[in-house]
Amino acid sequence: MIVANISVSETPLVLYTLRRADDALILGHRLSEWCGHAPMLEEDMALANMGLDLLGQARELYSYAAKVEGKDNDEDKFAYLRDVRQYRNLLLLEQPNGDFARTMVRQFFYATFADLYWRAMMCSGDPTLAAIAAKSEKESAYHVRHCSEWIVRLGDGTEESHRRAQSAIDELWAFTGEMFAVDDSERALIDAGIAIDPAPLRSQWLKTITGVVSEATLALPKNDWMQQGGRSGRHSEHLGHLLSELQSMQRTFPGATW
Repeated sequence: MIVANISVSETPLVLYTLRRADDALILGHRLSEWCGHAPMLEEDMALANMGLDLLGQARELYSYAAKVEGKDNDEDKFAYLRDVRQYRNLLLLEQPNGDFARTMVRQFFYATFADLYWRAMMCSGDPTLAAIAAKSEKESAYHVRHCSEWIVRLGDGTEESHRRAQSAIDELWAFTGEMFAVDDSERALIDAGIAIDPAPLRSQWLKTITGVVSEATLALPKNDWMQQGGRSGRHSEHLGHLLSELQSMQRTFPGATW
């Protein structure tokens, strides 16, 4: 059975909300891929719990996007019945897990940003987004602590763990700039006091990142060229493969319920 992709009325607020929901969904799915494969049982549980935190954020944001849009879409349709170009997540978050060091570096880069972002969004003029931000910040604060400890442990550990952590930093660094970029649609929400401008957060993000990386005896790349595209629906080849797995059940048995 061919299942048609849904159409989405991408008003600025709907688009903004979907972007943050897609971030949480895609990274949460990536973390779920570690279930049963993490290097130790405790870490298996930690990664699964962080993935569940992100899934909870995605559900709240998708539900709010559906309410704002006012059509017949809901959280399940947003998650499972959109084409790859309709997803607006950061390119960083769709990158494959790779080894454990690469997963921790990806999580470290994003969680450090998310913690600052959600904390600032608690002052949003939109009460629903402010409430979601307040809950999400508590979760992201834990994510930052957890992955920061792992960055130090890996970087200042064995020669092999150091090499893998440094390689992950070098490979993923070019995806971090997109976190602080905004377009005209988002700028209008910033001017209206609904969204916050992420650009001023970069200095604090970089300070935190630099401190942990330095303690880990690692180094940040000097190159300041950054990848772009996720927010406008231009993705790497990795997202298509991820979505084929994520959406397989709903595409095969549309409308199925427990």
